[in-house]
Amino acid sequence: MKLKTIVLAISWLLLIAACDLHGAEVQPGRPNVLFIAIDDQNDWCGPLAGHPLVKTPNMDQLAQRGTTFTNAHCNAPLCNPSRASLLTGLRPTSTGIYGLSPSFRTLPEFADRVTLPQHFAQSGYYTSAAGKIFHGGTASGGRAKSQGNSATAPDFMVTGAAGGVGIKPPGKLIGATPMGNNPLMDWGAFPHEDSEKGDYQVASWAIDQIKSAPKDKPFFIAAGFFLPHVPCYVTKKWIDLYPNDASVLPKVLDGDRDDTPRFSWYIHWHLPEPRRQWLVESNQWINLARSYLASTSFVDAQIGRMLDALKESGLEENTIVVLWSDHGWHLGEKDITGKNSLWDDGTRVPLIFAGPRVSKAAQCSQPAELLDIYPTLIDLCQLETRSDLEGLSLMPQLTQVSTKRERPAITSHNQGNHGIRSEQYRYIRYADGSEEFYDHELDPNEWRNQIADPKYASVIADHRKWLPKLDRPPAAGSASRVLIYDAATDTAEWEGKKVSRVDPIPQ
Repeated sequence: MKLKTIVLAISWLLLIAACDLHGAEVQPGRPNVLFIAIDDQNDWCGPLAGHPLVKTPNMDQLAQRGTTFTNAHCNAPLCNPSRASLLTGLRPTSTGIYGLSPSFRTLPEFADRVTLPQHFAQSGYYTSAAGKIFHGGTASGGRAKSQGNSATAPDFMVTGAAGGVGIKPPGKLIGATPMGNNPLMDWGAFPHEDSEKGDYQVASWAIDQIKSAPKDKPFFIAAGFFLPHVPCYVTKKWIDLYPNDASVLPKVLDGDRDDTPRFSWYIHWHLPEPRRQWLVESNQWINLARSYLASTSFVDAQIGRMLDALKESGLEENTIVVLWSDHGWHLGEKDITGKNSLWDDGTRVPLIFAGPRVSKAAQCSQPAELLDIYPTLIDLCQLETRSDLEGLSLMPQLTQVSTKRERPAITSHNQGNHGIRSEQYRYIRYADGSEEFYDHELDPNEWRNQIADPKYASVIADHRKWLPKLDRPPAAGSASRVLIYDAATDTAEWEGKKVSRVDPIPQ
């Protein structure tokens, strides 16, 4: 009887240890996942130290709890192809999805593709999402209708707040830009409440999900934030964090494009995003940079709200948090704004993992891809592995950051245009065969194209070997923002418009 009493006492102690003071059970098996997506977030955040003035205390805190990949890159520098790649586990060059359309679900070959959150649902997870996860929101990852080409709402996921811009000012704050009066091309502060913003509502919904998720299974909760995507609308509270002077501007080099191939202009030829020249002439450069920084700080605060909810619910220690952005964003570097480039400013993104089995306060400089998130989460949560994923698990680096990676990070933007990023170097090849090469140890701003320097010949040759062997043409319906190069005529076609080498570069 005495032995039985001791056993019962130990059992009760173990049961109590499995609960926090609030009574929330810690899952004894697989960990939960909080999947945080940020739109258009470049390296202007504390963990990547891309801007000396940026204030992101919650991302900084998350980085202290986990591992930051300081050399992580998107697989496509545009929303739809980047998210399709991450969530399907396939490269853009494998699917042909390079533009803002179509959804991968409209392509017969991928209509039944099992996405990352689907795999978690099939593994017994409670899955839910709000905001921008798939391009177009949360519903774009559903199964395609058998009789049509539009996607249904996901049959594997509870969906919540739509997110997006939220409240808008009565009219554009900056007026028309050179490419017209596109409503997205706007930024600045106007009177409104943070609670009226789509991102605030996404965070609130995710917090409710954290608190109310079923206790009998682990959860996969995804929250997709819109900012700092344009229009960068903020309240006075956030823009006042940053000075209204040139200290907010990035470092640029006048004449930076003198040694880049003409084809480097083609991949962002017809865009609504203005050139740096227009920003300077219109006195909008400081305003844009300041609004972008303010938007980043606002999103950071929403991330903090969710992380606080995890901690208050007693779930922090048993939850994997992964934070990522779909691509980078230029704010005047290389004389452009926006995405659609193969330089570091267009491809480098925050990628942070924190939680069980992840090294704390660690930074990894090995190249990483967004494509790696799918297999990495499978390993972290010990799910059934998949043999059809093209990314590499980052578990070796999460365990020991100095572990060498098997290959560089590869970014593709339309057929034939590829960036290869290793630990020290960036190599770019465009569809017409022109090239760029940068040594980040000597030139972290990518100001000096060293493609013709003979001392780099062997290193360049090694990087060329990683150009994708499979490089599909654009998928059916991928007309928007997809550049098609015709080698026979040496012309490029963008949204039905022909571009040749005699056409003036748009300013």
